[in-house]
This record gives sequence, structure tokens and C-alpha cells, in this order.
Amino acid sequence: MSLRVGMVAGEPSGDLLAARIIRGISRHDTQSLCQGIGGPAMAKQGFEAWKPMDALTVFGYVDALKRMPNLLSTYFNVKKRWLSDKPDVFVGIDAPDFNLRLELQLKQAGVPTVHFVGPSIWAWRYERINKIRQAVSHMLVLFPFEVEIYQKEGVPVTYVGHPLAEIIPMQPDKTAARRYLGVDPNARVLALMPGSRASEIKLLGPRFLQAAQILLKQDPDLQVLVPMVNPARRKEFQVLLDQYPIPSCRIIEQTGEQSPLVTPAPLQTGSFQGQAQENAAASIDFKERPAAWNVMEAADAVLVASGTATLEAALFKRPMVISYVLSPMMKRMMEWKSGQARPYVPWVGLPNVLARDFVVPELLQDDATPQALAEASWKALTDASYARQVSERFTQIHESLWRNTPELAAQAIVQQAR
Repeated sequence: MSLRVGMVAGEPSGDLLAARIIRGISRHDTQSLCQGIGGPAMAKQGFEAWKPMDALTVFGYVDALKRMPNLLSTYFNVKKRWLSDKPDVFVGIDAPDFNLRLELQLKQAGVPTVHFVGPSIWAWRYERINKIRQAVSHMLVLFPFEVEIYQKEGVPVTYVGHPLAEIIPMQPDKTAARRYLGVDPNARVLALMPGSRASEIKLLGPRFLQAAQILLKQDPDLQVLVPMVNPARRKEFQVLLDQYPIPSCRIIEQTGEQSPLVTPAPLQTGSFQGQAQENAAASIDFKERPAAWNVMEAADAVLVASGTATLEAALFKRPMVISYVLSPMMKRMMEWKSGQARPYVPWVGLPNVLARDFVVPELLQDDATPQALAEASWKALTDASYARQVSERFTQIHESLWRNTPELAAQAIVQQAR
């Protein structure tokens, strides 16, 4: 009898993570059936989508409130289906507000539940561990420091590494990326990455562009590359670029089908820079990768909004300046929901959290002035000794995150279903 796996992924990043898990499960059981809520990458691996992941994708609290009726309808629909026809195991990928509620109901009904990508309880709202303990049979985590947290709290846990560490090359090829993008191999290049949400573009875009204008006064030949996740974000950014013109600025959009789902060679223990990882990296075509990856690989430094992009920039070994700005209303809502004015840890950016150190600067809220952003970016662009030190620290992070994630995750999931 084939293995039936319920799955819910609510964002593009979760779609990519889940697709790799599905591939790993199919290696254990070629007749396995994975079904539920997911996206196009999961569909390519044979996933049966009851609803598209767009049903769960929201951007911020305001959007969540507007879409609450549809979110509730989706929740009750899939819960009813799985309670009446129970899967062998359920896997929730990220989306904790939705998945933890669903996992609690399914676990109480006797369905083993696995949650992949632990909520950042180490930074915000640690009390969520109580809900996790009740709802989750087994937790799969991306970062090694999370294991101790869940073990201490009595939650079964497996560290599976971060899938991005398998895909992004251990040694980036700046020359090849610039050749693909048509960038002068000898130019000084800054990547501007103000975020993928409209609110981020609105709040960070002007500051980033004004910082770039200051940098251009120091180096008139500076090249500025800005990756945009979709036409809507590009349109919003273009309005800002018209207000704060940068003659050398190029907006880079996705040109091909984003599918960075390479099949890495088997992991060789103790050989993080060996042939297996090089083969994985070499099998990715530039046109198939996220535009942001090509831009980061081509850049000398990155000015970036806090989020997953900071980890990607670290894996590309690029010195960066991390920034973020919340509107007063969003800041109040976040403080109200979490009961905190700031994270438990002193860092916001993932690279610094993983290093347990301020490897790269973080300029947040009122500190994110154009002048401060420009000064920090200039150091990242021009200080070769500093860039080497940052690269060495990021290489250590890359090595710590690189595991055979699909296999490790699949093993834990299949074991729960037995």
C-alpha cells in the first residue's frame, strides 16, 4: 500500500522546500501520494493540489484581515477532508499560523504530524513552544542551533540543513554571473534589494536609492543592479527610481521559469567543497534561477532588506548591509502580537543570528538613513580585507547548513508514518 502524505505549503519558498521533500519521499516509496495545498514546484514532483498555495499567501496583517474569510474556508475544507480520510502522515511546511492549528486537530485525531521550518521562537514569542508541543509529532529544523531548543522542550526534532546550501555554489562565479547579465567584469557593482512586498518597496526603496545617489558621488562609475520578483514590484520601484534617478541602475526581472530544483549528488561526509556540491551548482542554468541570485553573484556587495535574501547573500559570500523599516502602525501591531519591542536575540539578520555575531551591519528603523546606509555600503564595496573576512565567516555558515536535506527530511517523515 502506497504512502499517503498530506501537505500544506503557503508561500513560494515553502513550495520549493516541499518539492524537494516530495522527491525524497518518492525515493523511499515510488507509489507515494502527496496531496493538499501547494504550488508549481510541488506539482512538478507529482503533488496533487486540492487548492493552490495562493489561497494562503498573505502579505502582512492588513492583507491577512482582508482575506480572513477565504483563509477560514480553506482551513475548514482541508481539515474536514483529512479528518474523514486520514493520511498516513501530515507535513506542514512553514506557514505556522495555519499549519499549527491544522496539525493540532490532525494529531488529536491520531495522524502523525511533521512541521518543517520551525517558527523563530528563538527571536519572537517563545511561548509558541507550548502550541508546537501539542500539535507537532516531529519538528524538522533548518538551523543547527534550533535542535537544542526543541530537545530541551521535549519536542522530537531533526536537523535537516537548509536546502539553499545544497543549491547555491560554495564558490560563487562572479565572472560567469556578470557575463550572463552583461555587466562589465571590472566594474564596481552594488546590488539593491529592498524586498518583495509592496510595503517594503515603499519604505526601503527611497532610502536605498538615496544611499546609491550618495555612493555615485564617490564613484560615478558604480553599477547598481536591482532584482524584482514580479512586474508589480518593478512598477512600484520604477516610480521611486523616477523620483531618485540612478543613471547606472538596471532593474533585473526573472526571464525564465524559476525552478532551482537541482538534484544534488550524494553528500560526501566531510567534503563540503567536494565534487558533489560543485556538480549541483553546475547543473543550474542562470536563466532558471531567481533573478536575485544572479544579481547577488554578480555583485561586489549587497544592500538588502532583512529576510531570507540575507541568508542567500551570505551563501553567495557577499558582504552586505542589512536594513529594515516598519511603518508606525505595523510596528505597533507587531509589538502587540508578540508582546515584544524587539527580538530576544541582539541580531535581526539571519547571517548574524547564525554567526552569533555582528558579522555585517544592521541599520533598522531610524538608523536606516541614506547617509548611514551609504557609508556602510561603501565599506562593503571597497574594503577588500573586510570582504575576505566576511566571506570566510559565511563559508563556515554555508558548511554548517549543507546537508542532504531531501533524504534527511524524507527519512523522518516516513518513520513517523510507520
